[in-house]
Amino acid sequence: MSGTYLGMPAFPEAAREAVADERLRGNLRHATQTIRAKRARAVAEVSDWAGLREAGKQIKDHTLRHLDRYLVQLEESVTAAGGVVHWAADADEANEIVTRLVRATGESEVVKVKSMATQEIGLNEALEAAGIRAYETDLAELIVQLGDDRPSHILVPAIHRNRGEIRDIFRDRMASWGRPAPGGLTDTPAELAEVARLHLREKFLRAKVGVSGANFMVAETGTLVVVESEGNGRMCLTLPETLISVVGIEKTVPTWQDLEVFLQTLPRSSTAERMNPYTSTWTGTADGDGPRAFHLVLLDNGRTDTLADEVGRQALRCIRCSACLNVCPVYERAGGHAYGSVYPGPIGAILSPQLRGTASEIDASLPYAPSLCGACYEVCPVAIDIPQVLVHLRERVVQGGEAVRGGNKVVLRPAKGHAAERAAMRAARWAFTHPGALRAGQRAASRTRRFHPRTLPGPGRAWSGTRDLPQVPAEPFRDWWRRTGGGKDGAK
Repeated sequence: MSGTYLGMPAFPEAAREAVADERLRGNLRHATQTIRAKRARAVAEVSDWAGLREAGKQIKDHTLRHLDRYLVQLEESVTAAGGVVHWAADADEANEIVTRLVRATGESEVVKVKSMATQEIGLNEALEAAGIRAYETDLAELIVQLGDDRPSHILVPAIHRNRGEIRDIFRDRMASWGRPAPGGLTDTPAELAEVARLHLREKFLRAKVGVSGANFMVAETGTLVVVESEGNGRMCLTLPETLISVVGIEKTVPTWQDLEVFLQTLPRSSTAERMNPYTSTWTGTADGDGPRAFHLVLLDNGRTDTLADEVGRQALRCIRCSACLNVCPVYERAGGHAYGSVYPGPIGAILSPQLRGTASEIDASLPYAPSLCGACYEVCPVAIDIPQVLVHLRERVVQGGEAVRGGNKVVLRPAKGHAAERAAMRAARWAFTHPGALRAGQRAASRTRRFHPRTLPGPGRAWSGTRDLPQVPAEPFRDWWRRTGGGKDGAK
């Protein structure tokens, strides 16, 4: 399966199928409501949450403005600490680098920390094609991998599965991946966790190569940081002889002091904990401690293009907490698979179309997936104005769609399926630039108001089925203003 799921149907079609699955809706409703209630309590304990949120936003914006300088500093720091830095312009280049590094060790298997970046580039599939097996060690990622499934949540990839389904997956599939599940396995959480622990322990002790992502990279010291809740990350980061980390360039922060803010906001926003159980940091290599070889693959894969967009670049602030998913009414009902990306929910609806472009049907539909209710912005710990970016991307889809090079300049190729919207916007632009025509149209609309329908015909009936169209005033505002002298005669 692909890490980007290109070729999937557009969001409305995929969501329609997902919403029809009652068990899926029940799993999502229970999980998201539980997580967001716990998060609300955890955030309420912090008196200066608004200040921390603003500080996180400012740190991220500053770093993105000077990312070129901080990336060079990061490379110098990692190299000085004994690590090797590789630059990957896209997914293919990143996969080629990692595959080459694993082959150089002579190994044919790797253990992995949960990593959105490696899922984004489809690393597992690339390694498999090269004869290298990658084992996911995060419990939820293990469930997804054993079930030949796809992640549906940033923080809880198997959120769409209940305990009974997980038990069946362990019972039926574990043996083909390593230590089998015992007979008589129940769906008790403690028993399921113990079975997974025993299954994974063999892989931790055997593997010579580990692959990770990182939540943050500190430019001043070349330190990488992974925060997690299970301890699997600690095992992957310390036991293998070779560690390869694939990290998006936007994960850079300037100093250790900057981590203070994010290590307070990330746990509360993601797992509703005051602090995460495991915080692993590593800087290059050290004699007798941890891997003997460390490689850092810095991934672009559309991030530079996103950075160039003054409105859309704020998506690169994201610290992958998933709080926006847990409050989104659309995600709660449709789940993550409908988004056709490893980044589902509101953040995926603005990040995926920027990283991948809007040429495909699924990517062109994503900015229209969320409802613009604004709940995602309210809970974002780095204040990403997701509704603003959604509207911005909708404009891009309607006005242009795919960027193509024509001669010496880049132009926007007209998007398919939005001819009516473009025609309406052109008509509105013409009317607003011709005051006489606008005035005549307003007067005509007022004089015929009694004949206006209360619902829209045709395809618009679905929208107006639960809404009345706004009534047209008895006279245009300009006529009222002229007649009343700007309201000075007391007319209402």
